[in-house]
Amino acid sequence: MKDMFLFSSLIDPSHTFSYFFHLAIVIVLALIVAKLATSSMQLVPRGMQNLAEAFLDGILSMGKDTMGSEAAARKYLPLVATIGFIVFFSNIIGIIPGFHAPTASLNLPASLAIVVFLYYHFEGIRTQGFFKYFGHFMGPVPAIAPLMFPIEIVSHISRVISLSFRLFGNIKGDDLFLAVVLALAPWVAPLPAFVLLTFMAFLQSFIFMILTYVYLAGATVVEEGH
Repeated sequence: MKDMFLFSSLIDPSHTFSYFFHLAIVIVLALIVAKLATSSMQLVPRGMQNLAEAFLDGILSMGKDTMGSEAAARKYLPLVATIGFIVFFSNIIGIIPGFHAPTASLNLPASLAIVVFLYYHFEGIRTQGFFKYFGHFMGPVPAIAPLMFPIEIVSHISRVISLSFRLFGNIKGDDLFLAVVLALAPWVAPLPAFVLLTFMAFLQSFIFMILTYVYLAGATVVEEGH
């Protein structure tokens, strides 16, 4: 029903078209911001370059704290920053009346979660080797390895579910909340609601990025005695 009030419904009222229409807008916005930030690089950053550098520095600092070294954080910075860009713009566009958040559809959160899932396993195998990486799934005691291995497998699969449904559920709930607010008090209540939902857009992007770093750290950083 909500799709009827979207600008995309002027072209095609279907939900599938609405999803891909808004996802295309998000990708274009991310590319425009990236182009503006890098088109005229200066030693003393200004404007969009300044914002982009602050964004990347923040992610790098977060990754350094999570991974334990700046080199490791910098290595995975392109992946994490790209995910942050896509998730943030996907969240924020849903706050604008007439537009729909792609992250309010399970398709995008699940796709990003699967990408993270496959990539951190790939990095774990590439870094440690196949047998050593999956050997950690057996636990520290060989006697309980048959029990630990399936538990670890289920635990890792559940990460896809938790990553995707956390983002989807929060943004879908934000969409419904905004729709109710606009229906009940369109001229009085929206401003505080917009502030809250903008904060949630930032928060959900941060959570997705830091969990990506956490999973990468768990797959690639091997502690002594583990």
